[in-house]
Amino acid sequence: MDLKEIQNLIKFVANSGVAEVKLEMDDVKITIRTTLEGNVTETTYVQQMPAQPVLQQAVAPQQIAPAATSSETPAASEESKYITIKSPIIGTFYRKPSPDKSVFVEVGSTIAKGDVLCVIEAMKLFNEIESEVSGKIVKILVDDMSPVEFDQPLFLVDPS
Repeated sequence: MDLKEIQNLIKFVANSGVAEVKLEMDDVKITIRTTLEGNVTETTYVQQMPAQPVLQQAVAPQQIAPAATSSETPAASEESKYITIKSPIIGTFYRKPSPDKSVFVEVGSTIAKGDVLCVIEAMKLFNEIESEVSGKIVKILVDDMSPVEFDQPLFLVDPS
């Protein structure tokens, strides 16, 4: 089981609303726990043993993946008219420039191209993420102070 499959499994569990999932195969043990709010995900990954064949590792993620895509299909069709603003880097997502300031944007905010939407901290550097489109914020997809991955959706924008 490679890192990408584990990351997809974590995202699936976090979005499903399940509190805990344990996956045990012959040579891999993974436990994923989330809080009810979905803010914190704790993952325990036990390293695979070198003696086990690689073929067995690919079976479980393929069984889980079809369930994820079938449950997300209706939501994806509703949101297809919106533009998704994604994270350009890996880091920690912040909605405010500093703890004592107000948030950059709220749901319903009208934005223009070049407006700062959020800050992502990576390696102690705070990177302002600017909008590449004009429109209205429909949904904020990430909680404040949450870790984000490269290309992870952050905002949905209605361009009309």
